[in-house]
Parts: sequence; C-alpha cells; structure tokens
Amino acid sequence: MTGYTVHIVDDEEAVRKSLAFMLTMNGFAVKMHQSAEAFLAFAPDVRNGVLVTDLRMPDMSGVDLLRNLGDRKIKIPSIVITGHGDVPMAVEAMKAGALDFIEKPFDDTVIIEAIERASEHLVVPDADADEVNEIQARLETLSDRERQVLSAVVAGLPNKSIAYDLDISPRTVEVHRANVMAKMRAKSLPHLVRMALASGFGPS
Repeated sequence: MTGYTVHIVDDEEAVRKSLAFMLTMNGFAVKMHQSAEAFLAFAPDVRNGVLVTDLRMPDMSGVDLLRNLGDRKIKIPSIVITGHGDVPMAVEAMKAGALDFIEKPFDDTVIIEAIERASEHLVVPDADADEVNEIQARLETLSDRERQVLSAVVAGLPNKSIAYDLDISPRTVEVHRANVMAKMRAKSLPHLVRMALASGFGPS
C-alpha cells in the first residue's frame, strides 16, 4: 500500500467504482465520495490524502470544490479529471489549486503517475525558493513575444484569441507556444501553468 489514501469524487457511481477498482488493484488505498459537498464535509478529517475529482458535477463543480478547500485552508494535493477539457477550464482548475488536469478517457498509467506526482506534495506542498528561482531563470530566457503568449495562455485564452489580440497567425501562436513549453521545460499545459503561478507570473 502507498501510505496515503486516494479520495475519488465523482457523481457517476459507475465511474467512481471503476476508478476505485483500478487503483485498488494497483496498490492504492481508496475512499469514494458521491459529490463535492460530501467530500467537503469530510475534508477536515483527511490525513495524508490525494484528491481526484471530476470537473463537471451538479450543484458544486470540481473547481468550486477546490476553491472551497482553499477558502477553508484545507490543503490536499488535487487532480481534476474531465471529459470536457479546454484551456480556460484547465487554467481555472490550476488557479484553484489543482496539480494536474486530465481529460477522459485516460490510460490507467496516466492517472496513476499523476497521483504519484501529487503524493509528493504531501511532504513538500509548495514550490521552494530554489525551484522558484529556477522557474524565474527560465522565464528570463523567453522573448517579449513568448512572454506575451505565455501571459495569454495563463489567462486561459485559446490560440485563435491570442492570434487576434497579438495580430499574428494562429500558426505563429502555436510556434511560440511550443518554444515556451521547450524553454520552460514544461511537460504539459498544467505543468506550464503551475510553474507560471508558482513564480508569480500572471496575465499582463
């Protein structure tokens, strides 16, 4: 067993049970919650737990759940899963505290690796000074245009909107985004947004 519990929050029973079964078979301790409200009531008692929550749920969404946890100063490493992912929702999830954003359907290895990465934050919940300094050093390598594109990405804008605002082609935006990802050594969009937020870099 892992030494921590994975809390699954999803309003669809079949999805909860399927994910719980897979994780249990892979050695994780699992507890299921049928709604964001149910987990929020339970959250103060969570010790050594990782949260995996669906994004779109009735009454309270996954992002609203993360915001409520933040308002209550309850720190739980969190992963958001959704079948309707897009850049703005990814950014909102990250700003609300999510460590990762995963679109359905996903391979078992993807969610397992995300949970294992999240569990590292049970020991080190925030970026330390050395990490922030490294991120800021990478930011310094970006051109002015790349910084503009990164700022727009962190603001949750899609490529077409970024292209219109900067008066460049969508293809040029894609090139700049690829350069930003490479220079920042970002493994994914959530990773890029997480680094930007950790360094204090935000929309201009």
